Amino acid sequence: MQIPDAFQHSYEVFETYPRNICNHSAYPGILQAYATRLDAAASRLLTESETEVSVPFRDLFSASQDPDTHNIHGDDALKKWLGDQSSIDPNTSQRNGMIATKTDPKCRFIFLAGGNSRKPLKISRRMLTRILTYHQVMPSYLDFMFVFGLSNSARELRFSGFRQQTSLSDRAGNPAIPGMGRSGSSYQMCYNLKGVACIVPKTPAQWSIQQAAIHHQFDIEEGTALWIVTKGDLEIKNRVKALTGKDGRPEDRAFESPAECLKSSLAVHLLLCRWSIEEWRWYIQHLEDAIEAETDTAIHSHRGRGEAARVYVPSDLQTLQDYQDKVNQTIMVLEANNDVLASLRSFYHALPNSSAFTLKDTCGSDITSFTKQVDEMIHDSSMQVSRAKLLIRITSDRKDLVVQHLQTQATQKMEDLTTSMHGIGVGSQKEAIIMRIITAVTLVYLPGTFVSTLFSTDVIRFPENRETFSPTALFRWLQVTFPLTILTLIVAFIVFRLADKRRKHALSAFQDAEMAAVQAPADQHIFLKGS
Repeated sequence: MQIPDAFQHSYEVFETYPRNICNHSAYPGILQAYATRLDAAASRLLTESETEVSVPFRDLFSASQDPDTHNIHGDDALKKWLGDQSSIDPNTSQRNGMIATKTDPKCRFIFLAGGNSRKPLKISRRMLTRILTYHQVMPSYLDFMFVFGLSNSARELRFSGFRQQTSLSDRAGNPAIPGMGRSGSSYQMCYNLKGVACIVPKTPAQWSIQQAAIHHQFDIEEGTALWIVTKGDLEIKNRVKALTGKDGRPEDRAFESPAECLKSSLAVHLLLCRWSIEEWRWYIQHLEDAIEAETDTAIHSHRGRGEAARVYVPSDLQTLQDYQDKVNQTIMVLEANNDVLASLRSFYHALPNSSAFTLKDTCGSDITSFTKQVDEMIHDSSMQVSRAKLLIRITSDRKDLVVQHLQTQATQKMEDLTTSMHGIGVGSQKEAIIMRIITAVTLVYLPGTFVSTLFSTDVIRFPENRETFSPTALFRWLQVTFPLTILTLIVAFIVFRLADKRRKHALSAFQDAEMAAVQAPADQHIFLKGS
């Protein structure tokens, strides 16, 4: 088999992908940037353990021939499957043998998976770069693969795109290899789509947004097609198996001519597009039911005092915000899917307009039918976007209502506390009145008690006589008691006035500071408005 030098050199250094690709339309600096990002992501994106490597291949040749399927579990097995019989001489470091001995199948599917989107893909870096170099896959596909790999959460759900590279007439960068079934006149594209799946159907149901990165090549003269599908699991593999298996439609696995091959490739596109839109209706229904359950009592229950009603707590707001974020995420994903589907439709809609596209006469009606079906899917997805946007408004309004209920509950608690404190205040007021009476009586009787006690001691003596009443002693008692009582009352009054004056001064200072704090923002607003 005659192998062009460009492809020979590219494959010999396959581990330098994407710097080694034959098509040099990309700027070298961009290729180096892709290589650098691949180096950085390899540890989490790929596995190096041979025991964990598993890459399913599905090769189709004709409708009458059973598909050739195999799970590749190592680089040596991959070389054999691709037809690479070359080896490196350890003494001379020269490559011996043919690097390509097989013709490409009419349609080849390669499925890259890791069990789920948060685990490394079950392929080594050496195997990945060998596959991408052997099939000369456009470097842009790495952008879509980087969202996978080891992670604690879903990565880059906001990233979507559609890239294409067409070489129908200019084959300078895409060498023809007739022995491998490659004419050089081909196009390739890569894009990603996101679907949703219920991973735990029992109540409460758990849903997961899943990504799929797709690469597709098609040779318009040979009719050979390549599909590389990267997804967390092998769900799409099972769907492709059903589509192209013996129970599938014959036209979806017919490869007798380039036109039939193109029709089969359009069927795979439609399968992927349907996967991306089919479960969103039920996911949005799940969100609607969950939000309704959380907010129904906020609308329909009676909230009067003494009536039984749900007591809302701040965590209920967090739950509603989480649901609202999920609805916003749904809108973002659906709109991104719509953009990708629109780009796919536009690509095939414009393809027959190229003079180098030789299949426009035989496949024009099939392409038109394909674009119409994609249009219908975009319309259906747009309806779900409108439904989700309405749900966002409903959730926002009901969240405001829950906030009002929280404020009402807080107000009711404050009223109950105020009523309780009022009762305590009334009791305290009565006690204060009693204490004032006791204090006043004490102030009046304290000097007399003091003087009486003093007179009863031996400090003051009066002449002894047999009289039971001593006017002199009473006069002296009154002379001391009345002035002392008046002095005590005056001192108590002065102390009370000083304390009251300090209290009023502190209250006035606090009110002035509060007024200044309120007035400052208003003055600043007036100043900014005037300036």
